[in-house]
Amino acid sequence: MDWNVITLNGSSIIMTFLFDWISLLFMGFVLIISSLVILYSDDYMSGDLNIVRFIMLVLMFVVSMMFLIISPNVISILLGWDGLGLVSYLLVIYYQNVKSYGAGMLTVLSNRIGDVALLMVIAWMINFGSWSFIYYLDFLSGSLEMELISFLVVLAAMTKSAQIPFSSWLPAAMAAPTPVSALVHSSTLVTAGVYLLIRFSPSFGYSLNMFLLLISGLTMFMAGLGANFEYDLKSIIALSTLSQLGLMIMTISVGLSGLAFFHLLTHALFKALLFMCAGGVIHSMGDSQDIRFMGGMSIYMPFTSSCLMVSNFALCGMPFLAGFYSKDFILEMFSMSYVNGFGFVLLFLSTGLTVCYSFRLFYFAMCGDFNFSPSYSMPETNYNMMFGMVGLLVMSVFGGGVLMWLICPTPSMICLPYYLKFLTLFVLFVGGWVGYGMAGFSFSDNLFSMNLYGATSFSGSMWFMPFFSTYGVSYTPLMVGYKATKVFDSGWMEYFGGQGMYWALFNLGSVNQWFQYNSLKVFLGFFVMWVVILLFILIY
Repeated sequence: MDWNVITLNGSSIIMTFLFDWISLLFMGFVLIISSLVILYSDDYMSGDLNIVRFIMLVLMFVVSMMFLIISPNVISILLGWDGLGLVSYLLVIYYQNVKSYGAGMLTVLSNRIGDVALLMVIAWMINFGSWSFIYYLDFLSGSLEMELISFLVVLAAMTKSAQIPFSSWLPAAMAAPTPVSALVHSSTLVTAGVYLLIRFSPSFGYSLNMFLLLISGLTMFMAGLGANFEYDLKSIIALSTLSQLGLMIMTISVGLSGLAFFHLLTHALFKALLFMCAGGVIHSMGDSQDIRFMGGMSIYMPFTSSCLMVSNFALCGMPFLAGFYSKDFILEMFSMSYVNGFGFVLLFLSTGLTVCYSFRLFYFAMCGDFNFSPSYSMPETNYNMMFGMVGLLVMSVFGGGVLMWLICPTPSMICLPYYLKFLTLFVLFVGGWVGYGMAGFSFSDNLFSMNLYGATSFSGSMWFMPFFSTYGVSYTPLMVGYKATKVFDSGWMEYFGGQGMYWALFNLGSVNQWFQYNSLKVFLGFFVMWVVILLFILIY
């Protein structure tokens, strides 16, 4: 749809909106989820004095996402893209403390790299005479300019969707309020990069797809491994988002962008519910996020626990929940595709790790005794929070089947041998068994743990990526600045410059002063010296 914004002296500024099945479906999901999240926020943020400001920020966030979804033009995409970046920064620093400020800076600076890449895409698209990429994406694929533009789009999507090496900002952004996390991790900020890749996917060449396959596969594996060593409830769910983003981008890289979009939608449903349940649990536990303090939640909070487990099992890909329809489809289509062995192993291993950390969470939260203060009462969540969760609970159960009917009206023929057909179920059950078994095993109780310490700290810290993103980036320039200050401003420049000249003149002045204070003694001394020299000359 073309909208003529203004016509001046024969020149028209026309804004184009794209309403195809992808954008309309995605917009519908974003609006449904955001409306339920805002309803949930009404109770969750009830004690906050600035709740109106919070709701306005969330609405700005949703409007930016709408702009990005319906734009076939790179300029208007940049408006939505930058809007998401700015509002996400404001929401991450919403609770004003040092940790939030640090997380906000990490978030916004990581995303600036992608913004610059998108600006360079705009600059390179001047060669084509139009910024509406949707019209000539297939036509120009394979040209040098399009390859460069595709690479820059991939770079932008990697920063926004937090792929390696830009992953560390996603768990850091957990400093934002929980309703924001539910929105960010389900359908807005992190999915913007995946959505852009889906739009640009026809122009990707073989080498770029292989690069994407490797990066997204490693991200998926790293996030799945890290979540198994994490004890913070929100961080576990954040790392699971990272893992699912890796799965979506991996699916795009093998040419299955429609399936990636399908998983994007189903993932949005159960991930928003998962964050809402986590928010309810944290709220009821006096703002404690450590899963080791939980236990026996199903007795104290039956409704929230039920929602948490439904969304958790949907994330695993348990049969006939929302995640199963897209995830199982992706794994089977992947098994049919021409993919290298490394990508295949990474995908199935990461799927197993997803089930592993989900069952570990199930063990800590639902099994055993309540580990918090013995006299602490656990109230169930409020009416509005429960209403928001019920809406998403129904969609997490039935959404996958309904979307399957909508997106794939004609059934796909998947022909696989028995061992590949049952591999998905096998990985699922083994992952669950290992996760549940490992949760009860404590590394700190035995001597074996000393050998495992290095491996666990490496795996549990996202392969040291947060250190590289913060300490690694800031240490070198700060040290160079310190050395420069020490050598130049406080060193040689100061020695030969103002301070050195001052001390030289000061010392000369003190010598002159000494001469003036002792003038009689100096004159007599000089007189004796001259007499001695004259006698010496006369004698010899």
